[in-house]
Amino acid sequence: MNMSEFVMNHEVITRLGFFFGILAIMALWELIAPRRVRTVSKVFRWMNNLGVVFLNSFLLRIVFPTAAAGMAVFAQKHGWGIFNYFQFPHKTVVMVSSVVTMDFAIYLQHVMFHAVPVFWRMHRMHHADLDFDVTTGVRFHPLEIILSMLIKFAVIIVLGPPVLAVIVFEVILNATSMFNHGNVRMLRGVDYVLRWFVVTPDMHRVHHSIEVDETNSNFGFNLPWWDRLLGTYRAQPCMGHEGMTIGLRDFRDTKRCTSLPGMLAIPFLSKVTGYAITGRTREKPKDDH
Repeated sequence: MNMSEFVMNHEVITRLGFFFGILAIMALWELIAPRRVRTVSKVFRWMNNLGVVFLNSFLLRIVFPTAAAGMAVFAQKHGWGIFNYFQFPHKTVVMVSSVVTMDFAIYLQHVMFHAVPVFWRMHRMHHADLDFDVTTGVRFHPLEIILSMLIKFAVIIVLGPPVLAVIVFEVILNATSMFNHGNVRMLRGVDYVLRWFVVTPDMHRVHHSIEVDETNSNFGFNLPWWDRLLGTYRAQPCMGHEGMTIGLRDFRDTKRCTSLPGMLAIPFLSKVTGYAITGRTREKPKDDH
């Protein structure tokens, strides 16, 4: 059995291994070198944020038993998608192209979730977290998770990526989401170099600022190139990482933003008015990043 077959036959174990491994590494890093001081009880936040993860995992197994990998197998059997319809001689090129293309699709999806009011309602739960740490990276409303999976299915049907590429992408996406949401301190020089290749915590933290113009920037989860190429890149928050406020102006109540029932109710609370993804009312801070 080669590596590809092993990963495909042990998808759940592989994904769980990476999930708990990255979670443990980031949690230890946050403990040793935190970037910001917490404002809410860590134990309470973690219990509820991780509770959402288990709820989402349970729902996905019920609604989509085979998930994205299963859709890739289905598309492959029926010859659906570009990479299944056309014969490409270099498997490595197909693998890399598939992962990069799916990452771009996730970037576009993220922008759409900020631009369309009904989608923003769901996505607000992710942004309403009053602190920013590794568990924020896995805190998404069940409705958003289901919609995201449907969008992923559509991308797979059009693209026709190899099954292994889909599994690798899912593992990378989950791992980088936890990494770039980490409340960790990194050497400035390391961050400067690293953010040319992957979204770093300091880069993505700007996206969780209470300021709308900063919230509507740095949409990438894994690769940082899309933000740079499409004009949504913001190097640093105006108030600095220690001085910036995390979250949303309309959601500052600790119980509503942190408890599981309160989080699940966020899409159904308050109106979404005057929200413009292009709202950039302040001058960007000068930075060599």
